[in-house]
Amino acid sequence: MTDPQDSPIFASPPFDHVKADVILRSSDDIDFRVFKLFLSLASPFFETLFDLPQPSEEANDDMDIKDGLPVIPVSENGKTLDSLLRFCYPCTLAEDPVIEDFREIISIFDAAQKYSLDAIQQAVSKSLFTPKILEVNSLRCFAIACRARMRDECVLAAKYTLREPLVPEWFEEVELITSAELLSLLTYHQKCSKVVQMLEGDLSWIPDGLKSWYGGSCRCPGRDSMTHRSTPEWWKGFIVSTFRELLDRPCAETIQLNVESAIRTLLSSAEWVAAPHSCTHCREVAPGRLREVNIIFSNELEEVISKVKLGLNF
Repeated sequence: MTDPQDSPIFASPPFDHVKADVILRSSDDIDFRVFKLFLSLASPFFETLFDLPQPSEEANDDMDIKDGLPVIPVSENGKTLDSLLRFCYPCTLAEDPVIEDFREIISIFDAAQKYSLDAIQQAVSKSLFTPKILEVNSLRCFAIACRARMRDECVLAAKYTLREPLVPEWFEEVELITSAELLSLLTYHQKCSKVVQMLEGDLSWIPDGLKSWYGGSCRCPGRDSMTHRSTPEWWKGFIVSTFRELLDRPCAETIQLNVESAIRTLLSSAEWVAAPHSCTHCREVAPGRLREVNIIFSNELEEVISKVKLGLNF
């Protein structure tokens, strides 16, 4: 029986409805007045639980009854239970929660698996594994996906981790994954670096019209008087520096940053005039062609990386 003293508090709306037919009590003593129907439709676990015969208050002194409703204690805290139930309720009664705490996401995933709430796992995945979040939290997302055994999300997050150095900084969620899973991620990163580096050995994938020579108009040092082709120092520097940085971060963003840096140098009067390789024609034509190279280079990178597989045991 419920002790009238030190009674648990009620949850916030909509989990305080007077017509609810069951109470879920969180581990931190918050009572959620909910409707069996909504939970049964969302979870086979709750459907089976609520179908079991419920003893009356008189027949079972151990059963907690509050306001005439059976009280079911759960191991989740109030914050996790609130988020979980909002996913179960119709959107007209409760909007899906905004989850910003990665630890809370893990708790929700664990609870969703415990209560067979597959739809909730999908909903959380859809809100978590978005470009906006992955761009800044790829390693954390990878760890959460591994913990939840979501292979497709692991592969997606792994690709975003290519924006990070090969040896990343420590992150809290690394404790969620095994050494084998971390090794598979580092191996994937290293393999992607290697296949991208192979592109430097043969630049035939760059159309001649976008390469560094522009016929007889170019006056860069090293121009061949017979072919009217030259390889300016700024082009050599662009290629070398880009592939050097791709070794650690093999992603399209690395290419874009190097293209932007090269263009800034070309357009900077002070830097360009002071450079020994200054050429008016390069300065006028190269920025536009570098932007085209950026697109072709990025597409080529994406193609070779797509062939690299992430080795996971699930």
